[in-house]
Amino acid sequence: MSTALSAEQDSQAQPTIIPFQFRGDGAEYFKIWIVNLLLTILTLGIYSAWAKVRSNRYFYSNVYLEDESFRYLAQPMQILKGRLIAVGFFVIYLLAAQFSTLVGVGMLALLTFATPFLVVRSLAFNLRMTGYRNIRFRFDAGYGAAVMALLVWPFLGVLSLGLLYPYAMLKAHQFIVRNAAYGTTSFGYEATAWAYGRIFLYFLGILLTAGLLSLVIDFLFQPAPFVVIATGVVMAMGYLVALGYFTVALTNLYYTSAGLGVHGLSADLEIPGYLRIFLTNALFVVLTLGLYLPFAQVRMARYRAEHIYLLANGSLDDFVAAERSQVNALGEEMGEVFDFDIGVV
Repeated sequence: MSTALSAEQDSQAQPTIIPFQFRGDGAEYFKIWIVNLLLTILTLGIYSAWAKVRSNRYFYSNVYLEDESFRYLAQPMQILKGRLIAVGFFVIYLLAAQFSTLVGVGMLALLTFATPFLVVRSLAFNLRMTGYRNIRFRFDAGYGAAVMALLVWPFLGVLSLGLLYPYAMLKAHQFIVRNAAYGTTSFGYEATAWAYGRIFLYFLGILLTAGLLSLVIDFLFQPAPFVVIATGVVMAMGYLVALGYFTVALTNLYYTSAGLGVHGLSADLEIPGYLRIFLTNALFVVLTLGLYLPFAQVRMARYRAEHIYLLANGSLDDFVAAERSQVNALGEEMGEVFDFDIGVV
């Protein structure tokens, strides 16, 4: 009897796998995309803020979890405000650089140190404008933590000739995930530096293997006329496989390492499937002079959604209801704050 009870408890402890779904359609999104493109051109870029809102609302509203879609809540004027700030600073920088190189360098340094602040505000805006079941996401991080994650660790990665770059990427992902929250529940991130290092080692190994194989072909068959073509094909295929592996492995690690309270996330993207969609998308975009781009975006969004899952430990309905009551109890206003989108993230 105790054995049966233990088996029942183990069964209950297993998380429920809830897949994400993307229900968008390429032809449907093409109509939105082409109108956005034409109006952005006709308005000299001003309509781009409205275009982004329309595109995001389409993609967010077509991502489903337990038959409930996500929502994008931003208004075009909020995005236009951020872009006007960015354009204004760029114009001032160009004018200042014309009069004084020293002033131009000073403004560039100022922008460098302002970048962590801008990224934090942009992340805060984008998450605050994302909702699921009438609860918004949040992002709250300090300037010091942003400087370490976005400036210091990447700089140390460069100084170490890339040896510390996996750790720098880990710190960046920890910064993004651990400072995000759904309602009042924070996300967690439990990856290791070695997990990132292993991905980088395999990525370099694939490139080195392709390089060595091309050298062997060149050595064995020189001066045959097809050697240049053959070595070029081998290098191109090696780069594509390495890029596919890096993207798939990093995406899987990112989601598998993240969690929301007692709930986890998982991803199982596959290199062959990802490369097939990536290569056919690229081919059709080129052949159609860019007109296939909205179809390509929909195909990739659907593939990614089909391979990402929520691992729910308990009822998701109960979790969402509890979050809603906690947010209401705190009386938080998720409205206008000094957050803005400037397209940096």
